[in-house]
Amino acid sequence: MSRVAILTPNPADEAFQGRWREVFDRMVSAFGAEGVEVEGRTWTEAGDLHDVPLVLPMNVWGYHREYDRWLGAVAAWAEQGVRLANPASVLTWNSDKRYLGRLGEAGAPVVPSLYVDEVTPAAMADAARAFGVDRLVAKPQISAGAWQTLLWSTGQGVEGGPDGAAILQPFLPSVGATGETSLFYFDGVFSHAVSKVAAEGDFRVQPDFGGAVSTVTPSDDERAAAEAVLASVTEPLLYARVDLVRDLSGKPALIELELIEPDLYLGYAPDKGQAFARAVRRALDGVASI
Repeated sequence: MSRVAILTPNPADEAFQGRWREVFDRMVSAFGAEGVEVEGRTWTEAGDLHDVPLVLPMNVWGYHREYDRWLGAVAAWAEQGVRLANPASVLTWNSDKRYLGRLGEAGAPVVPSLYVDEVTPAAMADAARAFGVDRLVAKPQISAGAWQTLLWSTGQGVEGGPDGAAILQPFLPSVGATGETSLFYFDGVFSHAVSKVAAEGDFRVQPDFGGAVSTVTPSDDERAAAEAVLASVTEPLLYARVDLVRDLSGKPALIELELIEPDLYLGYAPDKGQAFARAVRRALDGVASI
């Protein structure tokens, strides 16, 4: 039986203990059907990974709270020749939300974004004028799971928002209406999609904050937008989650490209994750070029 290692959270980070196991178990079940044995290793104490043919960082939840350590670990694995999927270069640039600007420059449809070194009332007011809106969302440039994310309105303070460098975007009312559509691709092939709609009065679509998740068939323009996003990435991707929202003009735009540790919502996939498992199987057999 072939083996993969799935990296899991730092055991010292109590915020993520236990929460990742359901996601992990879904992958174990799917992989087992393809004859792939799964070993979990904490990313902070992974040890020598050369004995594992393929390493997936699928559950490194909380890495953004130890960002320098994360970058150091990825660099060390790359130097040691550890086979990572997605590649080490992706695990580095995808961890900093400035990548949205670069993908936009490469032709991807991206939610308008500005980057600031510090969130201040003046910076927020300037961004609101630049976007022509009176509500913004501010997120740390290094973040996940709506951590330190602020919904701001003109005249409001910035308490509770990002502590340091941030990305500023116009608030999009669609998150509470049509919601966020996540499209999943394995080896570049579409697998399934889910819709995540924020709870009434909230702007965060994650289930942790009451967001409602359901299976959805993406529209033609969402498929086209997702494929344009993936075309803007130069490295090969074993897995990708493309999170789209409707912008102020009603067009689908990228709000996040999840290439490190996304929940793949395999429970919502018609095949319960077999397409992903087969992609991993092909990678282990040397068919996929990762």
